[in-house]
Amino acid sequence: MDAPDGWTLEDGGKALLRTFTFKDFSEAFGFLTRVALHAEKVDHHPEITNVWNRVDFRLTSHDAGGVTERDTKLAEAINALR
Repeated sequence: MDAPDGWTLEDGGKALLRTFTFKDFSEAFGFLTRVALHAEKVDHHPEITNVWNRVDFRLTSHDAGGVTERDTKLAEAINALR
């Protein structure tokens, strides 16, 4: 499986990973809010870490034990929300 643009595949193919960096906390949090609204709509929720201007994502389908089409679609949607 190929990772979407800007994403990397975690060792063993268990997750898609990506870090986004912004000008400041407000921009990072605004982006995070847009992602949260989309994730809720599609009922697929990423693992997220936010530290000041950085947002880190880890996308995996726990019930499937790794990356599925749902994760790649969410990664592509996150890219579009940037």
